[in-house]
Amino acid sequence: MDFLGSFSYAVPLAGAALAVFLAGFGSSIGVGLAGQAAGGVLSEDPDKFGALLILVALPGTQGIYGFLGGFLVINKLGLLGGHPAHLTMLQAWQVFFAALPVGFAGWISGIHQGKVCAAGVAMTAKRPETMMKGVIYGAMVETYAILGLLATILLLNGIKLS
Repeated sequence: MDFLGSFSYAVPLAGAALAVFLAGFGSSIGVGLAGQAAGGVLSEDPDKFGALLILVALPGTQGIYGFLGGFLVINKLGLLGGHPAHLTMLQAWQVFFAALPVGFAGWISGIHQGKVCAAGVAMTAKRPETMMKGVIYGAMVETYAILGLLATILLLNGIKLS
């Protein structure tokens, strides 16, 4: 049976897709929330663009982590090198579940990081010298997206494929 037609590849590829889609979904909402807040501030004071750009961009990292998780799954399957691994259904499901931590962590933390960064934008609007405090608060939420990526990496490395 051709490896692309095999159901054993559909399962882990669905996990890779979920990692990318969920983390990207969280990032897009988070960047949107922070961007809306920044847009309001910039309408009053366009000179704050540089300071606010960091706060708006910060929730976008979860999408990058999800993309990396999806890439790691595809690489683990050997689909990039032209030598696909032979998977049992147990291995297929293991890879599927290994992809989920980065997807779900990115989804939830991206949204919440956007909220924290929007609050940082409001703080920067009133007191520009506090901008880095807002970035630090946003980076604290980032920790959980990084832990999700780390969990995906560790789980994928623990799966032995033939």
